[in-house]
Amino acid sequence: MSVKNWLKERFPIDYAKFIEINENIFMKEPIPNHLKKWYYCTGATPLILLALQIVTGILLTFYFMPSPEMAYESVRHITQDVRLGFWVRGLHRWGSNLMIIALLLHMTRVFFTASYQKPREINWMIGVILFFLTLTFSFTGYALTYNQLSYWATTVGTNMFDAVPVIGHSILVFMRGGEEVTANTLTRFFTFHVGMLPPLIILFLAMHIIILRIHGVSEPEGYEKGYYSFYPHHFYKIIIITLFVLCVLSTLTIIYPPGLGTPADPTVTPTHIKPEWYFFPTYRFLKLVPLNIGIIVSGLFVVGMIFWPFIEPMLSKNKSTRTKIAWVVGAMVIILTVGLSVWETVVA
Repeated sequence: MSVKNWLKERFPIDYAKFIEINENIFMKEPIPNHLKKWYYCTGATPLILLALQIVTGILLTFYFMPSPEMAYESVRHITQDVRLGFWVRGLHRWGSNLMIIALLLHMTRVFFTASYQKPREINWMIGVILFFLTLTFSFTGYALTYNQLSYWATTVGTNMFDAVPVIGHSILVFMRGGEEVTANTLTRFFTFHVGMLPPLIILFLAMHIIILRIHGVSEPEGYEKGYYSFYPHHFYKIIIITLFVLCVLSTLTIIYPPGLGTPADPTVTPTHIKPEWYFFPTYRFLKLVPLNIGIIVSGLFVVGMIFWPFIEPMLSKNKSTRTKIAWVVGAMVIILTVGLSVWETVVA
């Protein structure tokens, strides 16, 4: 008896029906013509990078030890002693940065093409939540290197929560595992990074994709109406993007390999403490205004961002006017974000 027949006896599935369903759901899935443009691939890129982050993250956990005594040494061991360890760590580090960039580009495209409008409001909200989960992922991961800069960036970052009205101090104590950044903080951040955030991001991602498949891809005006099959054109496009992303990450890792810095020393405060670049706009804004006001304004911005699909229709009854207002709001947010980021970058 052949292996194929042996498996068919153990798994009596109607394979012809299974193949037919697979072709209808995936291979022959109708894709709008406008997705032939490469800049509409910003939605697939974060998904590819997330898969890469999961694989490289699992590999790193084989060697990483989440304790103040061993965290820095285990990162050094991965970087300098483990075969291809620097490459895996570099892919993970640069992958997190590119994932944030890809999400920002995707959200910008969705915003300016008004793809968040009825009936896709909930998918926009889920997408914004996924973006902030990704930022939390990066923040908790950066702290795990346990060098001097990451230790004090964690201290400054968690201090900001203390300014949140009513619940701020409770959040700070929960994240740190106490009043100060200690061994409990490192183990909690490791738990957040490895145990809590991955299931959350996978759950919201699944909801995002299911809603996308229910309503289909939003079709912007100005493109020829029509559809083409997912396979082979779109399938090979995703393969090309995956290979391109891997080449970019590998090149960045080789040219700019992940550094180590100096071990964390709670008794010595660095002269200049800065968070990672994706927190530069918020960090610079909080320097310009009183902390309490800055936290409240930032919170209102996040709420406005999440509920924007419901806010936009209230701005005007005229669709053309609403579109112009949305473009102005989007442009102002981009200008402020880039401006504050550049300002924080050049200021010592």
